[in-house]
Amino acid sequence: MTADIKSAALTTSNRKSKTAAVLTISDSSFVGVREDASGPAVVRELEAAGFTVLHRSILPDERDTITARLIECCEIVRLVVTTGGTGIAVRDVTPEATLAVLERRIEGIEQKMRLEGTKKTQFAVLSRGVCGIRGKTLLLNVPGSPAAAVDSLQAVIGILPHALELLEGNTEH
Repeated sequence: MTADIKSAALTTSNRKSKTAAVLTISDSSFVGVREDASGPAVVRELEAAGFTVLHRSILPDERDTITARLIECCEIVRLVVTTGGTGIAVRDVTPEATLAVLERRIEGIEQKMRLEGTKKTQFAVLSRGVCGIRGKTLLLNVPGSPAAAVDSLQAVIGILPHALELLEGNTEH
């Protein structure tokens, strides 16, 4: 486990239902060629919805690196949102990395994000972002464009607290 994630884990002795991690997946942001705009935009949306973001990082488009960080984050937060690497370019491997750690998939959330995205651009159907569960943590991939990342998150943000409550075992509703 990386030092910053260990530190976050130590400061959160109980895993509150509205804790999150945001991972930006971008080769160019990782090496400092391009500023990360989507990660901060996702953080702002999550915080506005009452989530506490305990971890943020920028990772290269490397499947094993992404998978390892997803697993680490699932140990300390209830929601992990990745931004970037969801398209059809050769190095877009975020969905594959996410699928490798998921125990169950939530395809309806994926569909809702793409459906809402098509109301703004026909290219939303090219997003391969996935959503699913590992333990009691929900993982969600959104596109790398700041606007598309925010739009995708806004399409489902109202569903996320309820989903997290269900994962926690609170099924009386």
